[in-house]
Amino acid sequence: MKGRIHSFQSLGAVDGPGVRYVVFLQGCTLRCAYCHNPDTWNFDGTEYTVDEVLEKILRYKPYFWENGGVTVSGGEPLLQWEFVSELFRRLHNEGIHTALDTTGIGDPEGARSVLLQTDLVLCDLKFSVAEDYLRYCRGNMDTVLRFLKQTEKLRVPLWIRHVVVPNLTDGRDHILKIAELASGFSNLERLELLPFRKLCRSKYEAMGLPFPFSDYDECTDARIRELYQMIENRFPKMAGYFHFEKKAL
Repeated sequence: MKGRIHSFQSLGAVDGPGVRYVVFLQGCTLRCAYCHNPDTWNFDGTEYTVDEVLEKILRYKPYFWENGGVTVSGGEPLLQWEFVSELFRRLHNEGIHTALDTTGIGDPEGARSVLLQTDLVLCDLKFSVAEDYLRYCRGNMDTVLRFLKQTEKLRVPLWIRHVVVPNLTDGRDHILKIAELASGFSNLERLELLPFRKLCRSKYEAMGLPFPFSDYDECTDARIRELYQMIENRFPKMAGYFHFEKKAL
């Protein structure tokens, strides 16, 4: 069993609880206009076996053992679901917490196989309506919502993340719709609003690609605070799902 890998991060702190070993898989069919990792789009990553990846991870087990674990990100991990499912199964045999960082696209049966071995899902909910998913991501929102319902049915704890782009995804109605959608899942543990940044611009330049959102402003920490307050004012119970002090602010 082999997977196409983009890179590894040995001591991550923003991809799930505690200290994480993060495996970034290669390949994604979405083309999100604000994507920070365009270098993961194609499927030409270096191939590793599950044994080879597991060997790398176990070297760092003493660092993440108690409160952390392993997160598989991308690209889109569900496009290599056989590899991820087997890796997570092996990690569980080692007593290691597993987290899936995903956009929620992929084959439902393949996703189910992964979710049965997953302790936590971190899912990007990129837009609140299907038209914007198609326009800005070339994606199908129904597929994402179907995946989120799958996590609920299988009772996998869920963190929903949403990137806030000024003058695009920071409007009142839009943010409240995102919060409403998130609150509808009984397995929701966290809602994270992530500020749009342009650190990725150099990757686009290196690849000879225009960065579609180069003219958009970055999102300020103050705006993130305002949006969390806006959500809390409309949905008071949602305040318990905010953990913005650790990432966005």
